[in-house]
Amino acid sequence: MLRPVKMHLSPSDATTPRLLFSSVCSPCTRYTKWHQPLKLIPSSVSTSELVLSKENSITVRYKKQKVLFCQKQEAPLLDCRSIEEVYDSLARHLLSTLLQIQDSNSKYIVGLAGPPGAGKSTVAREVVRRINSLWSEITLKKGSNGTNNEVATVLPMDGFHLYRSQLDQMEDPKEAHARRGAPWTFNPDLLLKCLRTLRKEGLVYVPSFDHGVGDPVENDIYVSSEHKVVIVEGNYLLLEEDTWKEISLLFDEKWFIDIDINIAMERVLKRHISTGKEPDVAAWRIRYNDRPNAELIMKSKNKADLVIPSIDL
Repeated sequence: MLRPVKMHLSPSDATTPRLLFSSVCSPCTRYTKWHQPLKLIPSSVSTSELVLSKENSITVRYKKQKVLFCQKQEAPLLDCRSIEEVYDSLARHLLSTLLQIQDSNSKYIVGLAGPPGAGKSTVAREVVRRINSLWSEITLKKGSNGTNNEVATVLPMDGFHLYRSQLDQMEDPKEAHARRGAPWTFNPDLLLKCLRTLRKEGLVYVPSFDHGVGDPVENDIYVSSEHKVVIVEGNYLLLEEDTWKEISLLFDEKWFIDIDINIAMERVLKRHISTGKEPDVAAWRIRYNDRPNAELIMKSKNKADLVIPSIDL
């Protein structure tokens, strides 16, 4: 006989459950190694509907469909039929996580990585928008008179590009500008400092990136104490080299948007052309810079806690 239980696996658990199959939209559930479990389940499924069997598998019963989770070590795959379901599933998960956080001063920081053209900025923005909307509904039901219901925000990695003047001072300035966007053309030390400040003090100013000027804008984005969920999005957040590894260790969850690299490069090519580059120049930049960067980024997918397949926006 299966008995309903609340699942809270301890940090010492060697393995973590992974969703194998569902005939409905099946956001994959995995209980992470951190204190806060990752629970991506349909909104109509309550905690009491999670059941534990003798085989230590987790089952969710949803409209007479069975969703099975078994113990696996590889990162789970988010399985949804549309991009809207992706946004909704991720937002519901993070809202559920937020509601379980007892320390009002804590931050829940998600690292969202993926190659150029994967849709990181769009996913981060849409998930944050939905979280804030849902949070607003919750606070209104509680009778809150607060005017600021933004509890989630996005922290883009774009603002941590090196300045063009810094590229000019490198040993080979021409190569540095041609390879702008590669890991060594960013300032990961500053990103690490900002994230540590956010953890310690609960708020931080970070730079944005002015694409018109082509340089960062210092202290242009403010992550306030009211922002409890922060999605950091960028190409190299899951790399294991040097400072990037220290950055990766600061995330409570690590997400990766998986995409066919050829589709990603087609999107980037269109982006280059839309900004005024000639088609042959844009194609050269893809070959010389964007694709090598993307190939490096794809190697970091195995560091993710959740893999999100790219769906046409």
